[in-house]
Amino acid sequence: MARKRQKTHSVLRLPLFLLIGGVASFAMWIPAIHALILDDHPTSQSFFYSGILGLMLVILIGLSMGNKVPQYGMPGQLLSLLATFVVLPLFLAVPVSDALGNTRFLNAYFDMVSSITTTGAAIFGDGDRLPSSIHLWRGLVAWLGGFLMLLAASAVLAPLSLGGFEVTARGEPGGVVAAPHMEKSEARQQLVIVFRALAPIYVGLTLALWLLLLSTGGSFTPALIHAMSVMSTSGISGVGGVENATSGLGGEMIMFLFMFFSLSRLTFSSDTLGSESRRLDRDPEFRLGLLLAISVPLMLFIRHWFAALEISAGDGFWLALSALWGAMFTVMSFLSTTGFESAQWQSAQAWSGLETPGMILMGMAMIGGGVATTAGGVKLLRVYALYLNGLGEMERLVHPSSVSGGGKMTKRLQRNGAYVAWVFFMLFALSLAVISTMLSAVGASFEDALILSVAMLSTTGPLTEIAGSGPIALEFLSSPAKLILCVAMVLGRLETLAFIALLSPNLWRS
Repeated sequence: MARKRQKTHSVLRLPLFLLIGGVASFAMWIPAIHALILDDHPTSQSFFYSGILGLMLVILIGLSMGNKVPQYGMPGQLLSLLATFVVLPLFLAVPVSDALGNTRFLNAYFDMVSSITTTGAAIFGDGDRLPSSIHLWRGLVAWLGGFLMLLAASAVLAPLSLGGFEVTARGEPGGVVAAPHMEKSEARQQLVIVFRALAPIYVGLTLALWLLLLSTGGSFTPALIHAMSVMSTSGISGVGGVENATSGLGGEMIMFLFMFFSLSRLTFSSDTLGSESRRLDRDPEFRLGLLLAISVPLMLFIRHWFAALEISAGDGFWLALSALWGAMFTVMSFLSTTGFESAQWQSAQAWSGLETPGMILMGMAMIGGGVATTAGGVKLLRVYALYLNGLGEMERLVHPSSVSGGGKMTKRLQRNGAYVAWVFFMLFALSLAVISTMLSAVGASFEDALILSVAMLSTTGPLTEIAGSGPIALEFLSSPAKLILCVAMVLGRLETLAFIALLSPNLWRS
């Protein structure tokens, strides 16, 4: 028993990037078995042999390291995350490129970066070109990438006051940045503790969503991919979106409810918060997300009686109800940066009479979900901090001598939280301008460059298909444009502040 425990500890001593590579190698056998069941032997062999190759490399590198224990702490873990999003997709793309055979390796690499960052930009499309097992692999990689971000939020980003935690009171000097049971733990021990706490929840919620989708008539593999996509907010689908799924309206309603998990960490865990902030009804992120998910569809719905004159008012109760539901589901999906489009979204567009609904969805994706969730974007907590600061400034204009109180809703924010949030927003805007300019320089039009930049930085890949006047064919972009988009996806997933932290000598000295 002691020898088995010693072997377990020796495995955990390996670098984080090597452990992630081992998990990815084992995961390749899942699509291999799936392809074998479907009698697709070439695809099965590609994933099976790639998994064996990956495990051999992990074992050889692990043996060569011997008993050497990595000396780096949190900065090293952050560097491992960066390597996971940049280097690991080179290995993840090997079975995809080999199974397809008729695509460039750069396209396969782009697809894997899109998957592991939970962006979900479909460079191959969601049609019949890809085998079902490759669609499953894309959804599985995104699902694992989403879980990795949940782990990193508690064990890496929170102690470094990154990923949205710089706005909270825990980002202040002397603030508690982790849960009480992790305060005295090392970086590696924190990862193990958080993994044991979150893995059953993440897996259990995914299985529950999958079974519910199956109960509404969903097919086996597409329902599993959609369940993993909703939990990871990747928006990956093997049938061209939920509008083509057999689960129907019931499936959309179930997925709509599970998307609320991306609005706030409190919906499924409180390992990054103290005991005083665990009530969901007092969580500013959840309340703001709920307000947006209700108010924006209602505005689209009410606009029918002001602007959509080509549609008569007596079109029927069911048409109005379907338009309202299509707007609610799609807005919620893009707010959570999942990017699924409701089967009733076309009805919602016709009902509202709005010519550019893609701009609204781009705005929702830029706002994004909650801190320490799988969602991307600017994050609801930063938007809330800017909102409170705006209210305070307006109050000072009316009453210059007034002293504003903290209140219960501001306990989670630090004193200069709005300033830090504004700095991040400016960095996000600067990144958006730089990426758009670079894409325009390599031949993209202004509209396409703007949509692509917002989609990649907010990790909402389906924006490329719905935000513009027509879908953007990612496969026909130039090679420099694809590499720029890969950088944008990694930048959007890790956020600009994390890159700045990696370049800071003080962080490495500490």
